[in-house]
Amino acid sequence: MEAHELRELQRPLKQQYKEDPASARVPARAGARIEVRDVACTVTTWSGVTRSGLHPAAGGTGEEACSADMLLEALVACAGVTLSAVATSMSIPLRGATVVAEGHWDARGTLAVDRDAPVGVTDIELIFEFDTDADDQTLERLVSLTERYCVIAQTLLHPPSLSFGHVRIAGIGP
Repeated sequence: MEAHELRELQRPLKQQYKEDPASARVPARAGARIEVRDVACTVTTWSGVTRSGLHPAAGGTGEEACSADMLLEALVACAGVTLSAVATSMSIPLRGATVVAEGHWDARGTLAVDRDAPVGVTDIELIFEFDTDADDQTLERLVSLTERYCVIAQTLLHPPSLSFGHVRIAGIGP
């Protein structure tokens, strides 16, 4: 896609969002069905159902998807699409590019072995590799803008409020 084609695709959206800011607020939703006989759940994704389970470091077999990996997959997907859009907008000729996310989580925290051990993925790093003739300054700007406009990166950098509520009990009768 060329820069002018991307601008033409986005022009009516940008105009709409300027005229009606509320229309720019896009809902996001995900759901999982708990598999009560296993320590697992199924998540419906855009490409089908993914079965998620315990990581081997937490007692799993490694046959199911790890939610920490899924978080990093969401991050690289968003960063990759954002980078592609920004490169297109800036007319940076890329022959190819990759983005890899690496992080760690401490199994002691999630298994309640050590109350001081963190629960969650920490120290996430995004690593970009480019096949291009663009200079370093241009690539630094590309990465900076990718960080600025990547929804998942910004969500991780500036965590939203999160609540665990609205409990519903179904199927319980007299």
